[in-house]
Amino acid sequence: MASSNTHDAVSPTTGTDQPPVMLSPEEVVQQLRTLRNQIPLETPPTASPKPRRLANVNPQFTTAAINAVGAVDIVQSAVGRSDQDLRQENEIALRWTAVEDELRTLLNNVSQTNLLRRQRVGLAALQTYSICRQLARDTAHAPRLAAHIAQMRQTNKFGRRNKKSTENPAPQTTPQQPSPTHA
Repeated sequence: MASSNTHDAVSPTTGTDQPPVMLSPEEVVQQLRTLRNQIPLETPPTASPKPRRLANVNPQFTTAAINAVGAVDIVQSAVGRSDQDLRQENEIALRWTAVEDELRTLLNNVSQTNLLRRQRVGLAALQTYSICRQLARDTAHAPRLAAHIAQMRQTNKFGRRNKKSTENPAPQTTPQQPSPTHA
């Protein structure tokens, strides 16, 4: 089901102002899965030592190393890659950082929006509990609300106090020092 949004967008096909099509969560998941299948993803080697450190080598150092690969044939043979190949892979990696940023922003926005939804529902649930407790004081509503209130009370983690042990701990006594006597 698509719902409408109050923001206007220009349709890329007609050039007219039309609200964007809002997707359901299930439709977004399906589109993300389709997109994931269209992205060239690689799985990391299983025994890669310190992959984060390797990915964060100084860019100037990387450029100098690529230049060295192109300058000396024996270095290219030892590395097993050409300088053109390394430059192309480096450039592709830099271009994909924009995708990372957009995906991270999208995830943060979806997470924040979903948190707000859960907060609104939680507030409504706590208000409902309070209203039901007040209405249950009236004998006309009490029978219909009793089971609901009991279930909410059992699962409510707000306003609960930790049960103190029924046993009273023995009072601690401090041994009295004998008073010094002066001779």
